[in-house]
Amino acid sequence: MSEDDRPLPVAEELALARLALEAGDLPHAAGHLAGALAQAPTLPEVHELLARLAAASGDGGVELFPLGHRVFVGAVVARAHLLAAAGQPAEGLDLLVAATGHVPGTDWAGVPWVTAPELAERLDPERIARILMQVCAVAPDPVPRAGRPALAPYLALARNAVTVHPEHALLLGAASALARRLDEVALAIRWAARGVRAQPSKIGEVWLGYAYRSAGRTREALAALGRAVEHDPDDLAVYADIAGTLADNGRLDEALDWIDRALARDPTFDCAVHTAHRLRFQRDGDVAHLVALADFVREHPDDSHEHADLAECCRSRPWLGQVTPAGGAVVDALRLALAGDHGAAVRLDTPAPPSAMRTVAAAAPGLRVEVADVAGPDPREPRRADTRQLWRYDGATAAPAVPAPSAAAADRLRQLAHPAWPHPPAAYDAAVGLATLDLADLLGLLVHPPEPPATALGRVLGGQDPSLWVRCVQVWTCLGLLHHRTDEPWPESTRRRVLLDLVWGVEDWITEAALFALVTAAWVDPRVRPDVAAVVAERLADVAAVARVRPVPIATSLAHLALATPALAPDTTALATTLLAARTLPRPRNPLHRLWRLWRRLTAPSTTPDPSPSPRRPRPR
Repeated sequence: MSEDDRPLPVAEELALARLALEAGDLPHAAGHLAGALAQAPTLPEVHELLARLAAASGDGGVELFPLGHRVFVGAVVARAHLLAAAGQPAEGLDLLVAATGHVPGTDWAGVPWVTAPELAERLDPERIARILMQVCAVAPDPVPRAGRPALAPYLALARNAVTVHPEHALLLGAASALARRLDEVALAIRWAARGVRAQPSKIGEVWLGYAYRSAGRTREALAALGRAVEHDPDDLAVYADIAGTLADNGRLDEALDWIDRALARDPTFDCAVHTAHRLRFQRDGDVAHLVALADFVREHPDDSHEHADLAECCRSRPWLGQVTPAGGAVVDALRLALAGDHGAAVRLDTPAPPSAMRTVAAAAPGLRVEVADVAGPDPREPRRADTRQLWRYDGATAAPAVPAPSAAAADRLRQLAHPAWPHPPAAYDAAVGLATLDLADLLGLLVHPPEPPATALGRVLGGQDPSLWVRCVQVWTCLGLLHHRTDEPWPESTRRRVLLDLVWGVEDWITEAALFALVTAAWVDPRVRPDVAAVVAERLADVAAVARVRPVPIATSLAHLALATPALAPDTTALATTLLAARTLPRPRNPLHRLWRLWRRLTAPSTTPDPSPSPRRPRPR
């Protein structure tokens, strides 16, 4: 942001507004008042000057703050207050709610006219209910603790309205929904129960069920939701809601029965389909359910609302939702060295992946790596002799065999690389930003990883675990290869040929990244699934054969990749399970606890977790 774009301090905005008002330049004064309101929406001096502007305009000043396609939030809030002053408080509240949705966490409604008991007496109770439902529609459920004060004025309006209209069912239900979001669970139950007594209805029972569920009163929640179904047996979203509640309480068979009942009525109803696949994956861990859900999402882009079931199932799972941390003695030694435990040397039974050795040489040049005689197939030799080679060896030392990428390619990659993604199709979509890179640049990125970005993420990866940053680079580069020359038919395509070369090259982290790209291709294109499943099966069988002779650092990761592969043959699935039973992912030692806490934070969902109950709803209520 340039200095010209930065907002003026509130005091300066007010001073300029006063000067403009005294000079009779009302539009100029209005602009500065909007700027002040955007920064200090409850400051009395701002509202006093806004009242003076309204008086000076002669018509209430509303039209000094017109609404347009791209209107400033301060102007919206100013118009809201002037509408209320002109006798149109409902219209003013609509605009305040819009501001709340646009900039959550700001106390746009914390002004006397919103919380005054008289407002509830002036407004129709149904209009208040609709306003409260608008607030619920823009507020998370539940609202994080830090965001609750900004919504407290709307709860005050709800209290006042319920006092004036104690038997209005719609108002009571909407008030209950808001109270529940703000962790006023007892109040939410009381209001919702009163609403159902006043006028039994489907939506009233749903609101009551949600309130009971937030209080942990599962039996009563299920009873209320069951009554909602009796009111309207065709509302399949309630079926999905009951299923989610049952599943959250360990009653998976009953949950699936409700979902099957919903799907029997409409096999394409999005809420039921999403919930069904999530619960079936929760039951048996078979990735086929998630692949089927991804297919459904691709084939039905116009769902009734946004769903998070696929991302929820993939979150924090190896390769489905994040880069798998590297394993092996060299990487363990590097992490310990960076944590302050400076060992002088590490002795290996077999050469480490070249990417690991290069990372150690760059991040901990004092760490000496000694390699014993190699037993079994030499990991420095490609698994297939006719593959493209990215590394060349001088004894035990690996060096890149391809030129470094351009600075522009490195910058592009640096902007995209991240250790986590919602699910494989989302990672594929995000990597489209690399589609225009030349093949030479993409190959260069694999063995010449750029420095991490100058961000919090980059500092953590660069300072705490450089191996993870290198793996991020390689993973996203291989995803970029999936977008290379997409006009070419898959069987003869450059992208397939190059990725296969990388899969069958020397034993390296690049092997994992390339195989993940192929697996991702199978997620997004059902036509390539048999081909990819065959490649994964063959590569995993090769790893298993080598592992019987010597350690294979990438074996566990490849097993996880196999279990993420669509349409994998049962015998390969069994082999992957066996490999995982024999070897586990590296776990943190004491000096590394801080790194792993940071890792969990980096791969967590973007929203701040909240300790209060979070009902899983198939659609906003």
